Amino acid sequence: MTAERLGTLVLPGAGSFGGELKPLLDELRPSARIARYPGRFGRDFGKDTTFAEVVDACADQARNLPAERVMLVGHSFGAYVAHATAAELERRGTPVHALVVVGADAPRLLAVPQAVGSDREAVAAYLERIDPRLLPDPSDEWRDVVLDTAMRDLRLLRHYSAAPRPHPRCPVFAARGARDPLTSAEGTGEWAGATAGTCAQRTFPGGHSDLLNTSAFADWLRAVATRA
Repeated sequence: MTAERLGTLVLPGAGSFGGELKPLLDELRPSARIARYPGRFGRDFGKDTTFAEVVDACADQARNLPAERVMLVGHSFGAYVAHATAAELERRGTPVHALVVVGADAPRLLAVPQAVGSDREAVAAYLERIDPRLLPDPSDEWRDVVLDTAMRDLRLLRHYSAAPRPHPRCPVFAARGARDPLTSAEGTGEWAGATAGTCAQRTFPGGHSDLLNTSAFADWLRAVATRA
């Protein structure tokens, strides 16, 4: 498959507006785009949404890529959105070349603390434990925006984990950082049970987000694109 025929949609994590993924997109251009979640931008900024609405929006964006097939790359919260989006795309008849899930254990192991969906201090502590770089400095007024957005995302994840949903048929490639406190080698290996296709996993150096902007990760994604 040629690169021109394969488009990549990158789905960011909880509270993210995608800025930290720009180096990765630069590596994957011109075929890669960052997913724009509803409630993140424009007139709908801050609006509550449902998990199904997020999935529908991502499926629409994937189908609008200038490509015959798509690869979905989801980080953390985005991994679960990508998993559901892959199943929705297949339901609509759009082939999914590969599903790449990063920094997330398999869906059946997902457990979201209740407090992080309603309390800024709780979600701040949660994100700082995972990766302190996920949050702006306390003196930055943007910090509250990120916290409120992350709370909405984490509430959606609680709904996702409570509802059974179909598995996609595409191959799954699971990646994690060796020091990621949210994942384990066993947990990423269990993505094999979340697809009717094949599953492979890879561990990179670093923590929850370090791998995203390394040349090793970009090279691995390009290899996935050619062999999936």
